[in-house]
Amino acid sequence: MYRLFPTLACLLFGGFVVVPGPTLAAAVPVAGGVPVDVVIDAGADRHPISPLIYGVNFGTTALLKELNAPLNRSGGDSASLFNWRLDARNAGKDWYFESLRCTDDIFDQYGDGFVAQTRAGGARPMLTIPMIGWVAKLDPAGRPLASFAIGNYGLQQASDLSGFADAGNGIAIDGAEITDNDPNDAAIPDTADDEKQWLRHLVARWGGAASGGVPYYILDNEPSAWHRIHRDVQPVGARARDIAVKVEAYAAMVKSVDPQGKVVAPEEWGWGGYRYSGYDQQYAVHHGFDAAPDRREQTDGMDYLPWLLTQWKAAGHPVDVVSVHYYPQGGEYGDNHDDVSPEMQLLRNRSTRDLWDPHYRNTTWINDTVMLIPRLRHWVDTDYDPHTPIAITEYNWGGEASMNGATTEADILGIFGREGLDIANRWAAPASGSPTFLAMKLYRNYDGQDGGFGDTSIAARVPDPDAVSAFAALRAADGAMTIMVINKQLATPAEVRMTLGHFADHGSQQAYQLAEGQIDRLAPGTYSDGVLGAALPAQSVTLFVLHGVAR
Repeated sequence: MYRLFPTLACLLFGGFVVVPGPTLAAAVPVAGGVPVDVVIDAGADRHPISPLIYGVNFGTTALLKELNAPLNRSGGDSASLFNWRLDARNAGKDWYFESLRCTDDIFDQYGDGFVAQTRAGGARPMLTIPMIGWVAKLDPAGRPLASFAIGNYGLQQASDLSGFADAGNGIAIDGAEITDNDPNDAAIPDTADDEKQWLRHLVARWGGAASGGVPYYILDNEPSAWHRIHRDVQPVGARARDIAVKVEAYAAMVKSVDPQGKVVAPEEWGWGGYRYSGYDQQYAVHHGFDAAPDRREQTDGMDYLPWLLTQWKAAGHPVDVVSVHYYPQGGEYGDNHDDVSPEMQLLRNRSTRDLWDPHYRNTTWINDTVMLIPRLRHWVDTDYDPHTPIAITEYNWGGEASMNGATTEADILGIFGREGLDIANRWAAPASGSPTFLAMKLYRNYDGQDGGFGDTSIAARVPDPDAVSAFAALRAADGAMTIMVINKQLATPAEVRMTLGHFADHGSQQAYQLAEGQIDRLAPGTYSDGVLGAALPAQSVTLFVLHGVAR
């Protein structure tokens, strides 16, 4: 995880009369205004939607059940130094470089406890295998240790006054980074053979992947950022060749213990980590990227991630899932992730284009066209193996407690399905009942009975996806068409006119709407002549479930 960066019986919301709670409501048409045309064609752009795109990181058992979440990932910076024997971790720069015991808190679950609560929630676990070469250690009495103890290295600019005052942040009073620390202060060396024992333990307790054990083994976390996050043990940026070889060795180790387990890599942090090795990123801080050593001497001028794929292809395809992380870099998520100023809300509305749009140029330091999912698919198809799944195992656009965060999350999940992503995990699981949580629930459990969005993506076109976006799918279980319409506009209701192609031209419809922080079931109704109209509140997400009737 690396960040640069009213009481009345009824309420009238933009044309729908909504009764609080589960009571059905009547639909009221709204006259006037120019409708937003949503053109849906069940005969075009058809492809399966992977159910694994609705995953989370660190979901509790209860949350996993309520979201009907398919995947639960244990990862992040602490996972790089997880010591399975001691059940200890070290979050590096994120928390004063402290090695300490894992606890019952969900964010401190990395081993058996995580597998147990994930399985109890009906999801499949993804576990991170340390590959950095060090794991956390504790003192003989099991107490925390600090990589930059003030008692050893003097006063520092900050320390953990809330729990472990001797743990400094590794920056001296004069602002210089402490570089002469002993990595053995709070960590011990670790090898692939050490991690092999953990996998043997996991298989012995839970079974192998083929018999319901851990299905996904992630090889560490954001290796090109190790020198920033874990400089206490990895002060020099990781070289491109070193990461290529490490992944091959650890993948072989995983397969030797659990042959059906899926190896997931390289888990890079974002745009800079797709293009440059850790060594080159560190070099560029003082010298720029023009003569980046690894790009010049090791990757033959190629971007780092596709170069890794060429190496792994030559080594026999050791990676089963090609994975990355992505966080928008305009402040949507980061230190000000709760920012809901109008400017930030509008930025969230449009910056999801980074995931797909070949005509959208990112206006942050990236200053390029990201089109992440098509780009990742192209890299894998060209430089590795076109049958390999692609994953975004960490993402977050912020604004979790706001409707802007909810419309953004709904937009993201729709994009994942439309663009053919295979696996995704939101960082982290949203707070239960939050607007963003409810947006996810609309896709997987809108009715409390695991009712969800369809499993075959079909064409849904809108004039301006920054204002109103829409996604559509067919559901195999009952033949329904599901349409998710997202009015992103901050204060303007939207009248929409949905035209349906290659689907029954009349039938019944149900609707579930997330607005003002709650999901309401709207009145059932009908549609005819291949057209469905609705008026949607500002900042709302509405799921329509259509059942066609043959003439």
